[in-house]
Amino acid sequence: MDALVTTEWLAGELGKPDLRILDATWFLPGEPRDARGEFEGGHIPGAMFFDINLISDKTSPLPTMLPPADQFAAQLGALGVSDGDRVVLYDDAPHHTAARAWWMLQSFGIDAALLDGGLAKWKAEGRPLERGTQPVDPGRITVRPNHALVRSLDQVRAGLGGHQEQLVDARSPARFTGQETETRPGLASGHIPGSANVPYSSFFNPDGTWKHPTSLRLVLEDEGVEVERPVIATCGSGISAAVIVFALHLLGHPAALYDGSWVEWGADPDTRKATGAA
Repeated sequence: MDALVTTEWLAGELGKPDLRILDATWFLPGEPRDARGEFEGGHIPGAMFFDINLISDKTSPLPTMLPPADQFAAQLGALGVSDGDRVVLYDDAPHHTAARAWWMLQSFGIDAALLDGGLAKWKAEGRPLERGTQPVDPGRITVRPNHALVRSLDQVRAGLGGHQEQLVDARSPARFTGQETETRPGLASGHIPGSANVPYSSFFNPDGTWKHPTSLRLVLEDEGVEVERPVIATCGSGISAAVIVFALHLLGHPAALYDGSWVEWGADPDTRKATGAA
């Protein structure tokens, strides 16, 4: 199974016993939409709801952090996923949050695919929807944490100035430069020094499908990112940074994600901050 699958392909695979479809729609706090409620109102047949808020480290003061391995295995298994299953992820969110769920699975050694265009494209094509939540038999999944895909604050701070790994920030230019004030209390504005700014929206066509790999490369290179060199992706809270990681995956280059991202870095009085353009 390719890392990016089409709606046509998925429609032809519906009902196959080894196929698991997960809806990873997520919205920012304060956004006037209810991800779970929308899932209940209509989703791709056979899909289960992958709750990014629930499937997170509840011991961390930071939002949506990667959970412990045993918790992740239990919660993914509760969605019916077992070893050997083909997992397809999609969303119906402007932040393309299925990429975050994909990175989470990858971080635990589990392969998955993204549905190109997500639920919006599926619905635009008049494909079937299902309401409510159907019962599912629990699965058993083996997790193998891949620490190479995750970075902590200390790891990012230790690498500043060394130029071994490139920092690429997926937030909007206004947030990156500090022109837009952060709404979270106690959070500074700006970005991690030395970061490039490549907004996550840059990777998509107007219909929400992913750009061709040639264009993905140009999006990154136009902002000074060397695709062949190691990358650490960042954003506000580790959600949209996964778009950068997936884009590089499509180009054949694994990248790491700083899970705490600006919510952690910007709130720490001891970290260096920068404002203005890259």
